[in-house]
Amino acid sequence: MRHAPSLPHRLLAVLALACGTATAAAPTELELQSQALTRAAESVLGLRATAVEDARSINTLGRERQGSGVVIGRDGLVLTIGYLILEAEQVLLITDDERELPARVVGYDVATGFGLVQALTPLKLEPAPLGDAAVVFPDEPLMVVSGGEDGAVSMARLASRRAFSGYWEYHIEGALFTTPARRDHPGAGLFNPRGELVGIGSLIVNDAAGPGRPRLPGNMFVSIDLLKPILAELRERGTSARSQRAWIGLNCVELEGHLRVVRVSDDSPADVAGLQPGDTIVRIDGREVAELEQFYKTLWSGAAAEREVTLDIQRDGTAQTLKVQSVDRAKTLRRAQGI
Repeated sequence: MRHAPSLPHRLLAVLALACGTATAAAPTELELQSQALTRAAESVLGLRATAVEDARSINTLGRERQGSGVVIGRDGLVLTIGYLILEAEQVLLITDDERELPARVVGYDVATGFGLVQALTPLKLEPAPLGDAAVVFPDEPLMVVSGGEDGAVSMARLASRRAFSGYWEYHIEGALFTTPARRDHPGAGLFNPRGELVGIGSLIVNDAAGPGRPRLPGNMFVSIDLLKPILAELRERGTSARSQRAWIGLNCVELEGHLRVVRVSDDSPADVAGLQPGDTIVRIDGREVAELEQFYKTLWSGAAAEREVTLDIQRDGTAQTLKVQSVDRAKTLRRAQGI
């Protein structure tokens, strides 16, 4: 189990070592800090989800997904990373004593990557307060907490803060990159020294320090600052307005100054239009693109999610122009019967 009786003392010692304040700070201040971090750690649960049988995401994520979630509401609202609950038909929350509690999906936000679930039985856990990710600084000690029977607590530091573009038509601002790397990162909570939630775990990366810097394994956390403006909307509608945008079903990477297609989703608009792995995207809607961020922002700049997109590509040294009919990503997702 994660929270042995000695946890507050271990957190206190690690925090004091990281801050260099073991002798400078008053014991009462450290005790209060330790109590806040302990409460934060106790707000993290394990999460297990099973996707519907015909879910398209099974090809990349598997049908059974396991990670963590953080309680953020007194009514049992739990925040996690969205891909864990994508197209889920069953969600279970796992406590430290290995109890499995049923939950339902409340929302999945394409734009940020956040997921929300609601416990269907009382959790009796204090929700984690939401912090300010924009003011986390590199030397500030942070705490990463994963949940469930194999949950763990460890210290981390901020390696960089920057925009992040994923190969799966995903881009966010202000992502937090931490080190050392944790492999139990999906849905894990990132907390500041005051026990406030500042990020939700998404990925393991090799460039936590940033492009052009020495290789540094770490994790990418989605900033909690992206949740605050849309939380009410997510609870009410299950998604945000910014998530209603064009999707064509491509996985691309930046390679030697070009955008290279590495995967095309089956039956996606890109697949129907004839895009193939190995194609190089030169222009989208007449605009030259060489970076994922440029590509995505141009794709999403149209007013409608469903529209015609023009792609100029290079295939085996030959220039081609393809017309792609984009769709609203949410409309392609499978749902459990009755939802």
